[in-house]
Amino acid sequence: MLQLRPNCECCNRDLPPDSQLALICSYECTFCRDCVEGVLQNVCPNCGGGFMPRPVRPKNAYRPGVSLTQQPASTNAVHSRYCIEEMQAFSQKLASIPPAER
Repeated sequence: MLQLRPNCECCNRDLPPDSQLALICSYECTFCRDCVEGVLQNVCPNCGGGFMPRPVRPKNAYRPGVSLTQQPASTNAVHSRYCIEEMQAFSQKLASIPPAER
């Protein structure tokens, strides 16, 4: 089950569980759309992978026990260990390679 991290690891923007701005890589690194497009060029600064929209967990239990109420989003903020300049430099090295080929 996805953690649904509460913030962008780059700019610390709030990304609530129903945010349409949250993008994740295959390791659940979580960034906002503005940082992915403007800073990271669709390159995860942690693993080098690409990003996809983070799914929204249903607020209501349409099946017993399966909803945001029973399985809440994480409240632990995650911050990248890299500064923005390091993230940009790393992203530039890989940006010309499609995510499926990295």
